[in-house]
Amino acid sequence: MTTRRTILAGISLAPAFPLLTRAAWASGTVTAEDKLRTSRLVYLTPIKSNGDESRCKAEIWFAYDAGNVYVVTPPDAWRAQAVRQGLARARIWVGDFGVWTEADGAFRDAPEYMATAAIETDAAVHAGILESMGSKYAETGWSRWGPRFQEGLVDGSRVMIRYTLDA
Repeated sequence: MTTRRTILAGISLAPAFPLLTRAAWASGTVTAEDKLRTSRLVYLTPIKSNGDESRCKAEIWFAYDAGNVYVVTPPDAWRAQAVRQGLARARIWVGDFGVWTEADGAFRDAPEYMATAAIETDAAVHAGILESMGSKYAETGWSRWGPRFQEGLVDGSRVMIRYTLDA
């Protein structure tokens, strides 16, 4: 049962959480898989056909399920455009370092994955991933963004991208 005391304890510890998780990662007690399950953000960039990273990068909400990272984005966002243009390879860093342009590259020291991207069209997958994201981001704006994601996936104003992580 969630009590006021539980909520207040969580709020009081929230400012320390990024420091605690970074310290645990540095000490080796947190695995990359743990980070995928607990991080609020991933940072990603498409890989160009010549193998270089795109200059387009972003920190983004995500869900992790069975070796896949899922994001929801407008269809005209560079992430979706890259996939449609055949740039299916991407590099993903896991962690929370704030806005990437202000992170001074700190995300580059986070766990890193290479992945293959594809647009996910299965409505059942959409529903499951949105449910997962709803639990994960309940206190950080999901009441505003959840309906937009859900409606957008139906009306085409959003797409879901599945990044399958390399083994």
